[in-house]
Amino acid sequence: MSPLPFIRSASVQAAQDAGTPIVALESTIITHGMPYPQNLEMARKVEATVRAGGAEPATIAVLDGTLHIGLEDNVLETLAQTKGAAKLSRADIAVCMATGGTGATTVAATMIAANLAGISVFATGGIGGVHRGAEESFDVSADLQELAQTAVTVVAAGAKAILDVSKTLEVLETLGVPVIAYGQDAVPAFWSSQSVYKAPLRLDTAREIAKAHKMRGLLGLPGGQLIANPIPGDAEIPRSEMEPVIERALKDTVTHGITGKSVTPYLLQRVFELTEGRSLTANIALVLNNAALAAQIACEMADNKA
Repeated sequence: MSPLPFIRSASVQAAQDAGTPIVALESTIITHGMPYPQNLEMARKVEATVRAGGAEPATIAVLDGTLHIGLEDNVLETLAQTKGAAKLSRADIAVCMATGGTGATTVAATMIAANLAGISVFATGGIGGVHRGAEESFDVSADLQELAQTAVTVVAAGAKAILDVSKTLEVLETLGVPVIAYGQDAVPAFWSSQSVYKAPLRLDTAREIAKAHKMRGLLGLPGGQLIANPIPGDAEIPRSEMEPVIERALKDTVTHGITGKSVTPYLLQRVFELTEGRSLTANIALVLNNAALAAQIACEMADNKA
């Protein structure tokens, strides 16, 4: 059998050789999150935030069948302009690679690739979860199962608020995934720093988070941990404002017959329209905030301070 088509960028390879901490980054936020050139500007800002925190960013994608761990800047720019890139999760990443395809990695696929490359920390916007109405549609993101089986610490602003957060938390509990709120007692609600849901766990420092990650490994527990990092207060849209918007967007998915993988991108676009762009501004702020915390955690792990 031929070896895995898998390469590291020069900077990621140099960081691993030197023992420099690395933070994995997904690529669907680039290909499916916003238009060019805003997506490229955002991706560069996120990478710069990781570097400012003392770590090396590794944006992950599949390009022409090859899994890339870290993208050179010209490759990042090409990806930002790519039309029709597949949205890859656990179920389809292997087929995309086997057929020489190009695709952007979701949370689940990014975790798989990061673990394969020996990267323990991953920053994203929000995880997928249980969709509202899942009792009829059975629409549950593969991200939840991935958190239960792949040993990567994922820093996110909670589950995307368009989801059923209560059911998402229940499934994560059933799967044995630690849901750790950073610096507060409530689970953040993506665009909003607070929700009505009390966090199962709370930690207040990157060092504690790094220690918890290592302790899971020592105990032989499978899976990673979800760090629910609240959006900065000056960038949030309060929950009281967001809930009516989300309800309207959800009704529109039913009206237009949106299903499957199309649901999340449609909802995010509809929320963007209904908030007159405020949701995108908040989304960028929370991703940058998550990247900064992930860099701190990666540094704690790499320095063996935990």
